Amino acid sequence: MTFLSVEDLDEIRDRFGEKIAYYFAFTQSYFQFLIFPAVFGFTAWVILGSFSPLYAIVNGLWCVTFVEYWKRQEIDLGVRWGVKGVAGIQEKRRDFQHEKEVRDPVTGETVRIFPATKRLGRQLLQIPFAILAALALGTLIATCFGIEIFLSEVYTGPGQTLLVFLPTGLLTALVPTLTTLLTGVATRLNDYENWETSESYEFALTQKIFVLNFITSYLPIFLTAFVYVPFGSLVVPYLDIFSMTARPFAANEKQLRANQASFMINPSRLKKQVIYFTVTAQIVNFALETIMPYVKRRGFSKYQEMKSERAAKKGGAGAGVTINDLPEEAEFLKRVRQEANLDVYEVATDLREMVVQYGYLSLFSVVWPLTPVSFIINNWIELRSDAVKICVEMQRPTPLRADSIGPWLDSLGFLTWLGSITSAALAYLFSNDGLGPDGTPASIRGWALLLAIFFSEHAYLLIRWGVRLAISKIDSPGMEKERAERFMVRKRYLQDAMGQDVMNAPPSQMEEKITRASLEEDARQGSLRTTSPQDHFWSRQRSWEESVKVGVNLIEKMAPKETKKEQ
Repeated sequence: MTFLSVEDLDEIRDRFGEKIAYYFAFTQSYFQFLIFPAVFGFTAWVILGSFSPLYAIVNGLWCVTFVEYWKRQEIDLGVRWGVKGVAGIQEKRRDFQHEKEVRDPVTGETVRIFPATKRLGRQLLQIPFAILAALALGTLIATCFGIEIFLSEVYTGPGQTLLVFLPTGLLTALVPTLTTLLTGVATRLNDYENWETSESYEFALTQKIFVLNFITSYLPIFLTAFVYVPFGSLVVPYLDIFSMTARPFAANEKQLRANQASFMINPSRLKKQVIYFTVTAQIVNFALETIMPYVKRRGFSKYQEMKSERAAKKGGAGAGVTINDLPEEAEFLKRVRQEANLDVYEVATDLREMVVQYGYLSLFSVVWPLTPVSFIINNWIELRSDAVKICVEMQRPTPLRADSIGPWLDSLGFLTWLGSITSAALAYLFSNDGLGPDGTPASIRGWALLLAIFFSEHAYLLIRWGVRLAISKIDSPGMEKERAERFMVRKRYLQDAMGQDVMNAPPSQMEEKITRASLEEDARQGSLRTTSPQDHFWSRQRSWEESVKVGVNLIEKMAPKETKKEQ
């Protein structure tokens, strides 16, 4: 098991910029931190089983520790790479449209202004957009979920084993299409908000896309855990509306209606869903992300070769633009053209994938404690496949400066907080040997569920405060380097003001001695009416070295003899 060293991250940063280097540093830290929950999760799976309160507590503590540790790691890397605070140097967007120009009274520069109140009014459109996205995606996912429940647990006619795959096909075909459509709407809405800087534009767009990914990634499990299991017996009778999906295959109406007497909640459905999203979906994503681009690139290259050969046979024009290439430049230009045909790498896509994966671990790993084991295997491969993808399958990214993973850090914090709530709720609902409610809410005590959530959330806030305080007390190379830089800045300022030898100069010794004449002169000066309060103050500060000497003599006289001998 080979880890990326700090020097490796430095080389990635030198080649591709800080933004991509931060992604690899985050994935590396996440992978290393997964070792403990993987070992503990396997132990809990063997000994404690699913829905263990102890596992939920340990997993919540791990999530808080990881997020707070990564915040410190970002600072250390920012100091090491000299980019700490670079996010404050924001780049103006070319698409920003100002309404007026004003002159800055301090710098005298002309500043382009777009009214904040007008942007706020446009931002309020996020509310109907979020509702629309939730309704569209939620309705689609809930409908397919209902069809799946109907076909797998209500319908008893012919073709059931094949019809149960119909909802999966609908989700596979419609969810990506609808998500792409809503992402386009979110992008246009973000453009309409007219952000001034690229950083603020990216932050706002990331928030909108995170909402869409949250719905598509987690809503099916939420429906199973908090709708199907607690209220299944109340909901299933209304699923007869989906009988149209199986009516052409049914022999009679009886096969299309739910039998209340024989209907039983399937408690393993929740665990199967979590396993699908944490294992099967990860494998599918890896294939779509790594293998499919390679197949597409090879196929397109082969097609271009065949097209050129066919054109050369017909009219001799198959060489195309390469006909004017110089012999010594032909190989280089061929490589440039091949790379120009590659896809553009977006680091935000890989970061989003890691954050969504972390959400499964934070929110639902209490259902299946082997979740971190699956993720640590996946991320070991992911680190290497992403490196190959950037170097071979994608255009070389343009280096961009950054001092963090951006708004995805806020998403990690949100998922950690929400995980403290869902873990407590799941541990309570499925506390009866993992079976959960029997489909009726009668066995659920609302006050007990709310109490579990209340204590879990407040424990999360307390633990986060304690972990944050503990990490702040731990020194690190980055913090030491930052302190050393601050000290050198202060030292340089002092030397510029007081001279180069000011740090080595001994304390000044006043030549003036306290005598009877000097005391009488001080008293005479103090009696003058023209003496100001400031003069009185500074007169009391004179000859402080004499007071120090008197104090030292008194201490030496009062010190025990043993102390004097030691000195």
